Amino acid sequence: MNFELSLHAQKEMRRREISPQQVERVLDSPQQILTQADGVKIYQSQVNFPSGKRYLIRIFLNTAVDPAIVVTLYRTSKIQKYWEKP
Repeated sequence: MNFELSLHAQKEMRRREISPQQVERVLDSPQQILTQADGVKIYQSQVNFPSGKRYLIRIFLNTAVDPAIVVTLYRTSKIQKYWEKP
């Protein structure tokens, strides 16, 4: 996927220790894609981190522009809170 990172997203990647490779993997093969009311799409996947803990990486992507822009992203251990049940 062709995308750019906002300055905010770049800061959040460093702060939350999310690698560029993890971002690319989630955007290329998300386990779920959710759409917000404002049209921003949330790409999310459950990822095992080197610590052995499983987190949900959530990436908020503005797809109304080309290339798409990663607005923000984060990881959370509260997977059940955000995971959409089929």
